[in-house]
Amino acid sequence: MAHIRHLVIGLAMACAACAAQAADQTTPPQNAQLQQKEIAKGDPARWYQDDATAAAQLRTLRKEIGAALAEANIACKQGPAAERGSCMQEARATYKQDMANAAQIRAEHHQH
Repeated sequence: MAHIRHLVIGLAMACAACAAQAADQTTPPQNAQLQQKEIAKGDPARWYQDDATAAAQLRTLRKEIGAALAEANIACKQGPAAERGSCMQEARATYKQDMANAAQIRAEHHQH
């Protein structure tokens, strides 16, 4: 019984490690290179400064939505070929929905 328990725990840990590695592989290579350079320099001061205006907040949100689409596309391409089309379609639909609702999302996250 203990042997099975250790086997299940080991399998769960292996699955978690694979999932973490897959998540790392969804960042586009050019973004990963920029991230490594920024990490080496330490956290940029801009990370701790809120956007001053609603327009700036909306601009940042749109960048984040675009980055999420890029990561989703990479994840879709790494998945099974049979699911790739529907995965990409779902990613684009989420992107379009988020962009259409960007002003509302911004308002919900920046209430004072």
